[in-house]
Amino acid sequence: MIYGYARVSTKGQATNGNSLEEQEKALREQGCTEIVVEQYTGTKTDRPKFSELLEKLQAGDTLKVTKLDRFARNTEDGGRVIKSLLSKGVGVHILNMGLIDDTPTGKLIFHVLLAFAEFERDMIVERTQAGKAVARTKAGFKEGRPELYSKERKQTAIDLLLQGNSYTKVAEMTGISKSTLTRAMREYKAEH
Repeated sequence: MIYGYARVSTKGQATNGNSLEEQEKALREQGCTEIVVEQYTGTKTDRPKFSELLEKLQAGDTLKVTKLDRFARNTEDGGRVIKSLLSKGVGVHILNMGLIDDTPTGKLIFHVLLAFAEFERDMIVERTQAGKAVARTKAGFKEGRPELYSKERKQTAIDLLLQGNSYTKVAEMTGISKSTLTRAMREYKAEH
């Protein structure tokens, strides 16, 4: 059986050959006997119809997609899905890349895909490190997430706690969570 999978993130996504109509047309032209269509973000790996399709695929079946990004967030996720399908005896045909199966050519395409996944990860790490290096040179840089609450706001909350108010009441009054209040009080006590 030859299955097709077409996906868009939004109803308005109709450029670069990504509209559902264009994907379905290309998949039909490639001999797909059943096409699963889904409107769902590509940032989530657990997409209902796609997950259902993956369960349905059996040895000897082929899954066709127009582009890798139609069924994977990135090449690493794509590699993981393809490896799983190949182990079940399912071929994967990415129309703009080629057929990935258990043949020497299919294995070559798969290994090139994995090499690009590793390259992509390395480039992300490199860009992140370069960005952090630049940020560290700027005055006022602080590693980690920015503080949600100003020192003054936290101090007001601590003062309210020191006046005998409960953590729940201070949380309601200030909008600061009880866990943040507990941490702020611990830091206050350690300093004083």
